[in-house]
Formats: sequence, structure tokens, C-alpha cells
Amino acid sequence: MLDTATAEAAIVALLDDLAARTDNPAQARRDFARDLVAAVAALLRTATFLPATAPVTTAGTAAAQTGTANLAAVRLT
Repeated sequence: MLDTATAEAAIVALLDDLAARTDNPAQARRDFARDLVAAVAALLRTATFLPATAPVTTAGTAAAQTGTANLAAVRLT
């Protein structure tokens, strides 16, 4: 599950900071882009991802396969 409340608060803080800057708008935009990327990266690190495919162990003949899949969750670091 994503920690969207924390991400939303971080983005609002970035927007508030950007709105308060009037002396160097170009630098404010660059800083905003850098900080937004950092906030998104932090949000993704709070997520748990399930693999799209998983290894499957099977038994039986080609006509009668049985098996189990190992769907381990993955966290980004």
C-alpha cells in the first residue's frame, strides 16, 4: 500500500515553497522538479509490489499439471 498522505503533504509543502519564491523563478522551478522527483521516489519506496510473473513448481504429466506459484512481495530500496 502506498503512503499517499505523506506524499500529498510533501507535494503541498513543495507548492507552498514555490509560491513563496519570487526572486528567482527559474531556480524555484528547478528546485521544485528535483524535490518532486525525491517525493515520488520516497512514495514508491513505501509501496509493496507483486511480481507480474512468478516461478511455478509443477508435478504430473503434460495433460494433468498441478503446482504452486511463489508470489513473494517486493519492496524497493
